[in-house]
Amino acid sequence: MMLAGAAVPPARLAGQRQAAQALARQRLVVIMLLFVAVPAVLLVRLVDLSVIEATPIAARSTSSAAPPRADIVDRNKVELARTYEGYAISVEPRKLTGDPRVLARSIAAILPGKSEADIYAELTHKGSFRYLSRSVLPSEAKRINALGEPAINLVREAQRLYPNYNLASHVIGYADDAGVGAVGMEKALDARLSDKDSRGTPLPLSIDVRVQQALEHELRALYIDQRAKGAAGVVLDVNTGEILAMTSLPDFNPNSPGKREDGTVYSRETDDGSRFNKVTFGGYELGSTFKALTIASALNAGTIKSMNQKYDATRPIQVARFRIHDDHALNRWLTVPEIFIHSSNIGTARIAMEAGRDVQRAMLEQLGFFKPIAVELPERARPQYPALSNWGDLALMTISYGHGITVSPLHLANAYATLVNGGLYRDPTLLKRAPGEVPAGRRVFTSATSDTMRALLRLTVTNGTGRKANAPGYRVGGKTGTAEKIENGRYVRGQNVSTFAAAFPMDAPRYVVVAMIDDPRGSKSTFGFKTAGMVVAPAITRIVERIGPILGVRPDPEKDMDVSSMLANTNDMPKE
Repeated sequence: MMLAGAAVPPARLAGQRQAAQALARQRLVVIMLLFVAVPAVLLVRLVDLSVIEATPIAARSTSSAAPPRADIVDRNKVELARTYEGYAISVEPRKLTGDPRVLARSIAAILPGKSEADIYAELTHKGSFRYLSRSVLPSEAKRINALGEPAINLVREAQRLYPNYNLASHVIGYADDAGVGAVGMEKALDARLSDKDSRGTPLPLSIDVRVQQALEHELRALYIDQRAKGAAGVVLDVNTGEILAMTSLPDFNPNSPGKREDGTVYSRETDDGSRFNKVTFGGYELGSTFKALTIASALNAGTIKSMNQKYDATRPIQVARFRIHDDHALNRWLTVPEIFIHSSNIGTARIAMEAGRDVQRAMLEQLGFFKPIAVELPERARPQYPALSNWGDLALMTISYGHGITVSPLHLANAYATLVNGGLYRDPTLLKRAPGEVPAGRRVFTSATSDTMRALLRLTVTNGTGRKANAPGYRVGGKTGTAEKIENGRYVRGQNVSTFAAAFPMDAPRYVVVAMIDDPRGSKSTFGFKTAGMVVAPAITRIVERIGPILGVRPDPEKDMDVSSMLANTNDMPKE
């Protein structure tokens, strides 16, 4: 037994030091192993999470079925169409392991707009491959993946998104499930949008979403108020040919173009024509708006030498069994300004007869009225007009006031731009033009003719049938047009196409606005009237007041055109 305070033998101390060092080495090794093992465990877990647990999605994902496309933006770079990565859900019916009825019920609860019956039909199809849905959100894909059915494949696909829904739907169009442009600018510029070298560069259109929204809002309100069959409108820059807004009602949602608003799929019986672009693909007799073109062509040809020149409107014109008359007959000789502001069919017909058929046809051809409008959209109507062999006196007179020839509203808008911009025709465009890219244009009217027509158009709004379009301070000029509709080659009594073609400011024109209502029914706000002066003209005022400030045109109540020389050649004013 060792006594307290006795010295520890050296051999004993050496043994303790060796034991302590061994323990320290063991602890160090354990710590080092932990530093190595923990990251390895984490890595294994990450692989487990991303590969093993996600196998139904990751293992079956493929490259995008629809190739990426360039974004589409408006003239101010506001996004109109873009591509994002989503999922498509497909099934291999022959490999199905679960109860198809239970599975159909579960999937229908996840996917909006898909019925249990439709999904069950696909799950039990005799084919080897069926799509259950395209454009599926990641959250929906995750829930479907959790169902654990190995026969269901979740495939990553590039999906096209239209963030503004119906806005400018006929302009933008849409791409199909394969990523190919189907209609609108998506189709017209499909090669540019899908080109691999251009995908990273957004494609700028000429439209301005602010102007587009204002035009759509006002026309939709009018379309609803009038219980009309349709409406169309366009805003055009008279100096560049750029289309700043274009709308056709009813419209559609390009995110689901094959479906009605209630979610049901279109059929032959239920299609409401919402995918039909009335601005470029519709052909209409646009009535008295043509009178401006008739007078301009006679001024250009020199047959109208003075605004005081008079034409016999004392009685209707009888041509065989046809009778040309005025709705508000004055039964007297009329000067040129009176013919225009009173919208006299008789007076306009006599002006056309004096100028002759060749002058009329040459003018219409120069304005592009004998062929589809030259714009990028593939949806373009071919105008209808008499054959040369059938272009006699009756055709000459009726065409002078917009009957017997059908054109699109965009044809009319571009003609009015030519009429007021100094007489230069430029093809309209839906692509943004840089200042240096604006074409020189070709001359159709002399600058003197253009000046005279601007004064006449302004006079029609201040003192004629277009008075309700007189937006204060904006110096609007324009012309009304009310014509009976044609269906199956026959005029339909009681059904009108009411149109107003306007431009502003008339002392230095910058923009044309054309609005058309297809079959207005009259309302309390129009006192039951269906004419353009009562139905469309007030909407022109509202549109101009909304878009003017956006486009840098400020109202000036103290400024106006001098139309006193025109007024000197008029007597009593018309009544709408």
